[in-house]
Amino acid sequence: MQRFETYLHNNLPKVDTFHPHYNKALSSMLLAGGKRFRPMLLLSVVEAYEPLLFEAALAPALALEFLHTYSLIHDDLPAMDDAPLRRGFETLHVTYDDATAILSGDALNTEAFYRIAKAPLRNDIKIKLVELLAKDGGMYGMVLGQSIDLHFENEPLNLEEVKQLHINKTAKLIATSLLMGAVIVGLEKKKQDELYTFGIELGLLFQIQDDIIDETHSDEEAGKTTGNDEAKNSFINLIGLEQTIKEADSLATDLEKRFNHFDKALQEGLRDIVLKYLYRHR
Repeated sequence: MQRFETYLHNNLPKVDTFHPHYNKALSSMLLAGGKRFRPMLLLSVVEAYEPLLFEAALAPALALEFLHTYSLIHDDLPAMDDAPLRRGFETLHVTYDDATAILSGDALNTEAFYRIAKAPLRNDIKIKLVELLAKDGGMYGMVLGQSIDLHFENEPLNLEEVKQLHINKTAKLIATSLLMGAVIVGLEKKKQDELYTFGIELGLLFQIQDDIIDETHSDEEAGKTTGNDEAKNSFINLIGLEQTIKEADSLATDLEKRFNHFDKALQEGLRDIVLKYLYRHR
C-alpha cells in the first residue's frame, strides 16, 4: 500500500498551464485518500506471482485509481447523486463548480488509458489492459450501471435486477482489477476466469456493505454523504437492513470458502486485502 501511495504522490496528473486551479482540481480527490481497493487488488495478484513486475504494474494500478476517482467525481454531481462530501472532503462541484468537476473527471478518465499506454509492459499486455478497463469501466459496465441506477430512481426493481445494476456499477471494475493483475503476470485462462468471477461476487458484497454503511453511519463516520439513498434501488430499500446484513454475511462466508481454495501463492498475496473487507459491514 505504501509503495502505491508513494507512486501516486509522485505521479499526480499535472500540466503546465496558467489556469488558476486546474491541477489542484485534478489531484485533490486523489490526495483525499480512499481505500485504494482496486489498485491494491491488481498489485496483490502481481506480487503473488511475479514480484519483479510490481514496479511495472504500478502504472496500470494508478490508471484504475484515476478511473475510479473520475467516476466518484461524476457520481457526486448535482445531476447524479448531488453529494457535497467525498472521502471526508468537499466534492469538486462544491469547492469549484459543476464545470470544473465534469472536466476533472473527463481528464482523469482519459489519463487512465494514457498511463497504461506509457507503462513499461509489452504492447500486447497493454492493449489487453486497455480493453479490459474500457469494457468494465465504460458502456458495458460502470456507466451502464450508473445509467440504470439513475433512470430507475423511485421505481423499484426486483432483487435480481438490483444485483445486475450493482454488478455493472460496482462489481465489474473490482473484478477487472483482479483480471488485469492476472493478465500482467500471464495466468492461464482458467485462473483468469476464476479470479474474475470471484471479483464479481466480491464487488457485489462491496456494494451491499456500502448500502449498510449508508444506512448505519453518519457522514463523518463514512467520510462521504450518507442517508442519500431514499430514492435508490439499494438492498436496504428492497429487503430491509436486517435481511441485507444476512445477505452480506452469506456472501462473505461463501467468498471466504472460495478464497481458501485458491492456490497458496494467491492466498498469500490477497489475504490481507480480501479478508480486511469481507466482513467490514459488521
